[in-house]
Amino acid sequence: MAGPTRSNNDAGAPPGSSSAWLAVLVGLLSLAALPAAIVATRWSEAYELIDSAAAIPAAILLGIVAILLARRARARGQRTLAGVRGSRAARFGRFLGVTGLLLGITGAMAVGVFLILSAVD
Repeated sequence: MAGPTRSNNDAGAPPGSSSAWLAVLVGLLSLAALPAAIVATRWSEAYELIDSAAAIPAAILLGIVAILLARRARARGQRTLAGVRGSRAARFGRFLGVTGLLLGITGAMAVGVFLILSAVD
């Protein structure tokens, strides 16, 4: 063949592996967003613990992005004929994304309960 084909990739990485590793990275960020915000409010005297709730949407959004990236990596891997590296990373990225998403949802529910209880009191 004279021209490059779709199976040629310049980086040498197997298809889907970059999305899989990106899913792992974004999933780790999703997991770290809320605890990092909590630690930041503990070190700062200007903010209280309830102010760490600003990180909840970031944790939820990053969890969703990690899940979508892992899904994309697995779909690309299933379309190839050869064995694809990165399927474990995609699975781990999905696990981290789901865990970060659930952590964000749990944080949102905790803030909701706090706001209801503080309104009643």
